[in-house]
Amino acid sequence: MIVRIEGLLSGEQLEAIRDRLDTAAWADGRLTAGHQSAQVKANLQLPQSDAAAREAGEIVVQALEANALFVSATLPRHVYPPLFNRYEPGMTFGAHVDNAVRQIPGMHYRLRTDVSATLFLSAPEEYDGGELVIDDLYGSHSVKLAAGDLIAYPASSLHRVQAVTRGARDAAFFWIQSMVRDAGSRSLLYDLDSSIRELTVRGADAGSLLRLTGCYHNLLRRWADL
Repeated sequence: MIVRIEGLLSGEQLEAIRDRLDTAAWADGRLTAGHQSAQVKANLQLPQSDAAAREAGEIVVQALEANALFVSATLPRHVYPPLFNRYEPGMTFGAHVDNAVRQIPGMHYRLRTDVSATLFLSAPEEYDGGELVIDDLYGSHSVKLAAGDLIAYPASSLHRVQAVTRGARDAAFFWIQSMVRDAGSRSLLYDLDSSIRELTVRGADAGSLLRLTGCYHNLLRRWADL
């Protein structure tokens, strides 16, 4: 399941993050890549110890926690602290699959990567190229979103970032361990929750909505891993 979340960041939040990134010290992105990814990765990244990266990450997490669509689509149990990358002309990230498990810096806890997320921080007109391409059973999906929009997709997906040919593409990226491990079950719950929301807006029968809501929570109770 691929889900686009429009306007995750407010204009004020986006400006605050970009101000921090503009003064940060970027490093070679391969420093945090695994063996396979390092062979196809050519970009810049903020070290996780960088104060600007931590401050920007806190803004992103606050926005995620307040976004009902993000919660519905991913059912987050844990969110990996957001990372930040930059692609300048000639930079790209070839086809790869994200690591199944990530160690959270400074902690003994390991996170299972069920869902990957990319939050676009540069406006599309600021750069050429730089599309995120996600492959699934239905083909390849090319993604280039407005600044402040997020795309969430299965971490098991083969994906890549096309070469930037003009300007610079800044983004935040991170992973989510969902309360519901199985992607199919997670998709069913998302569809059910979306339908309940739509029917509520349309003024559907209260008793029917109550039964649907009960089904949703009973399925979540059955599938949730806490």
